[in-house]
Amino acid sequence: MKKQKIAITLDESLIGFLDKMAEGNRSQYLNNLLTEHRNKVIEEQLIASLSEDTQDPQYQKEIQEWEGVVGDGIDEEE
Repeated sequence: MKKQKIAITLDESLIGFLDKMAEGNRSQYLNNLLTEHRNKVIEEQLIASLSEDTQDPQYQKEIQEWEGVVGDGIDEEE
C-alpha cells in the first residue's frame, strides 16, 4: 500500500504516551490505531444501515419475495 508522509501536531502529554505505546515505531502504531478505528466506524455504519433495512417494510417485502428463488437451480443436475 502506498504511504504518504504527513506532519501532525500533538499535545506534549500525548507524545509521551505515543512513544510508550509505539515502542519505537510511531508510524506503524498510528497506522494500526487508525485502521482499527476506521474498521469500527465502518462496522457501526453497516449495523446502522442494516437496522434501518429491518425497519423498512418495502425492503422486507422484497427480501421475502427473493427467499423463494435463492436456491433455485443449485441442486439441479444437468
